[in-house]
Amino acid sequence: MSLSMYQASVPVILRAFANLSHVLEKGKAYAEARKLDPNTGLPQSRLFVDMLPLVAQVRIASDITKGGVARLAGAEVPKFEDNEATIDDLLARIQKTVDFIKTFKPEQIDGSEAREITLPMRAGPVHFKGQDYLLHFVLPNLFFHCTTAYNILRHNGVEIGKMDFLGKLQ
Repeated sequence: MSLSMYQASVPVILRAFANLSHVLEKGKAYAEARKLDPNTGLPQSRLFVDMLPLVAQVRIASDITKGGVARLAGAEVPKFEDNEATIDDLLARIQKTVDFIKTFKPEQIDGSEAREITLPMRAGPVHFKGQDYLLHFVLPNLFFHCTTAYNILRHNGVEIGKMDFLGKLQ
């Protein structure tokens, strides 16, 4: 049995966001217990000075996936404002992304393996076939930014572990 493009994308993305929300909730509780500033504490934390902060990691994960699913379905990519400042704002951004992704049905995404995808980039447009776009761009970016968000929280002392990142195993 083959794996459909829908099954390889939507459920994987939704699970990653559920787990990211879980670690952000733990980060929120940690920050509240230590009376950290909700705007500048964890949300603006980064692993190293030349890396993007937590807020950017969540925004990028959102942008990559909402754009990815929309492009695979041949739909318009929604624009979200990048105005999140707190963990609550980040949780709301994730929920908005999840709500958008849940609007797609399997028949809108299945069969998109060979769909021509052109992604505008600073250095110029990059062209993909749908399956390569999903497997070599969207999903790796999602996991990179979710992992980096996890690492920022862990680096700052939030008590999270591998099972928080992976979520409940079926």
